[in-house]
Amino acid sequence: MQRTPFRGFFRTGFALPAAVVASVVLGTTASAAVPAAVSHGAPVGTRAPSARGCAIVYFDLGETLVHTAADSGISYLPGAAAYLRALRERHIKVGLITNVPSSWGTTDAERAAALKKEVDGAWKGPAPFAWKDFGDRILTPRTEAERKPAPALWKRAKAAAHGCRLVYEGETAKETYVAASLGYVAYRVGRPFGPAYLPVRVIESLTYGSHRRA
Repeated sequence: MQRTPFRGFFRTGFALPAAVVASVVLGTTASAAVPAAVSHGAPVGTRAPSARGCAIVYFDLGETLVHTAADSGISYLPGAAAYLRALRERHIKVGLITNVPSSWGTTDAERAAALKKEVDGAWKGPAPFAWKDFGDRILTPRTEAERKPAPALWKRAKAAAHGCRLVYEGETAKETYVAASLGYVAYRVGRPFGPAYLPVRVIESLTYGSHRRA
């Protein structure tokens, strides 16, 4: 198996002007994406069950959910494990859209298995990474041309969403910009002002604007 330094395949080096970033992070997530009729303070149980839909939250991996240390050890970023747990408790599905070498396998399942082996082999955290939460929703490039920020992986996730609302959380402005342009609620993590991740209550509110298809 080809071994590639995590710092290389987990990160991308793009930047956009601050005004563009603000429109993606603030405009898309804070105003356009959250239905005005949803009260964030209302308990979930008080909302009409018939309106319930679904949302799927896709993440980048490196420097979004996990951090690669100087010694190549990998562990959760602060708050990431608790955030995944909160989504799990609310039955909100999660997935990964992440760059790995296309040579790692001929299918998403093969490349995901190789990714798991790499991450688990360098893992330094007290609890293992929550791979079970992601199921078969780990999308990786089939060719080098599909590597993010090319839109292919987001399009593949969207085609399999069955009407669920889609969220993408990542650490680079370029990736959140591309995801937002494809209809995702895009949130850039790791910024000095604002929540570390898109608040769970906001994601819950998005489920009421979805139209699940069988």
